[in-house]
Amino acid sequence: MNTLPPTRRDFLRTTSSGFGYMAFAALAHQQALRSAEVLAAGPLAPKQPHFPQRAKHVIFLCMQGAPSHVDTFDHKPRLIADAGKAAPSAAGRYGTAKLMPPQWKFGQHGKSGLWMSELWPNLAKHADSLCILNSMATDLPAHPQAFTQLHTGTTQFVRPSLGAWTLYGLGTQNQNLPGFVTINPPGNATRTYGSAFLPAIYQGTKVGGPGIPGLGGALGRRGGGMDQATVANIKNSRFTTEAQRSQLDLVQSLNKSRMQLDGGVSTEVEGVIESYELAFRMQAEVPKVMDLTKETEATKELYGIGDGETDTFGKQCLMARKFVEAGVRFIEITHGNWDQHFNLKTALERNCNQVDKPVAGLLADLKARGLLKDTLVIWGGEFGRTPHSQGDDGRDHNNKGFTMWMAGGGVKGGMNYGATDDYGYEAVVNKMHIHDWHATVLALLGMDHEKLTYRYAGRDFRLTDVYGTVAREIFA
Repeated sequence: MNTLPPTRRDFLRTTSSGFGYMAFAALAHQQALRSAEVLAAGPLAPKQPHFPQRAKHVIFLCMQGAPSHVDTFDHKPRLIADAGKAAPSAAGRYGTAKLMPPQWKFGQHGKSGLWMSELWPNLAKHADSLCILNSMATDLPAHPQAFTQLHTGTTQFVRPSLGAWTLYGLGTQNQNLPGFVTINPPGNATRTYGSAFLPAIYQGTKVGGPGIPGLGGALGRRGGGMDQATVANIKNSRFTTEAQRSQLDLVQSLNKSRMQLDGGVSTEVEGVIESYELAFRMQAEVPKVMDLTKETEATKELYGIGDGETDTFGKQCLMARKFVEAGVRFIEITHGNWDQHFNLKTALERNCNQVDKPVAGLLADLKARGLLKDTLVIWGGEFGRTPHSQGDDGRDHNNKGFTMWMAGGGVKGGMNYGATDDYGYEAVVNKMHIHDWHATVLALLGMDHEKLTYRYAGRDFRLTDVYGTVAREIFA
């Protein structure tokens, strides 16, 4: 006689003639069917969102290095009035640092009267399309950790990026192009476009950047000019298309045999198979989309192409528009060197001059083509800067309050959301943490951040972990 108490498995097996086992068998069968459906359609096939979408595409203009919010989009009259006074610390005490006013004049623009500094003469014409988020916050004032959290929701662990989650949740519209493209990504920040534990097919495809000829690299991030952007190994000069197809068919047959040995369903192997097939199809499609030579001179002028200061970022923004037109789901463009601990007056002005006209041109072009209503354009960096000075002409890191903005894609235009304190140190009204921002972006794309999960290591992971509140006040 067994004197040990029954296990949960015994309970399920014996209770009500094994009704619990029947339920688990049915659930397992349904899960297998769903997996089979995903494999049959392909991991990049368009998927139904959780609820109606406001945006179908994202263009994220990532300003690496942390732009100064108090010099660009966060107007602080008190900071101007108290310039030169001792700066209050977070604890309310006074230190040796002095409050430094914005180095450029602010003015109101558009019918909405949004405050913007004179650094943005071209973007200011689109003030009524902007939703300026003045209450952003993140966890740490250190570039690597904050930049990682901006993209993945965490400061230290390897997690899928926002673009990878978007592609995983929605699929893409053009099966011959990558669904997630990252233009000029930093060489030391592969996490920002990686897929981590998601299948590799969802990671970003690099265009330009360190080590890849084309639009990007150090010159690209500084505004230098390069004529042609490329994707690494986009062309195989050693084999004809027919020979590549034959070689790929052999490799794919081996991959499929491996998958059968693993039980017939393997998202990992299927991801490898799909990645190879996508790479083969991309050879013909990508060069066409990235070819800017057929654009009109008026379009090039709109983006500032041909001007030494705006040429590179203008080409990148124009390329982003072309990727959206071609059905790419998520495009990120990185512009670096916004870390002004010194030389703020010269360096920040140079940075804004490099991106102002291209970004304004992108908004105008998307609007003229009827694409802005379905495309969420985002601008911002990993954190902001302090209202007090660092040295004579610089500002230090500030993670407690900073600014990002959105346009198109179902957000209200001509709107300020949230606020920092009187000096710009900390978000005090409608604080939007990075988790909240991620939840809001996903909601605009039609996805519930609490339902967009992936099972890994025994639990369901999501971009926002256990946090995130959607800022529905900014929805149009």
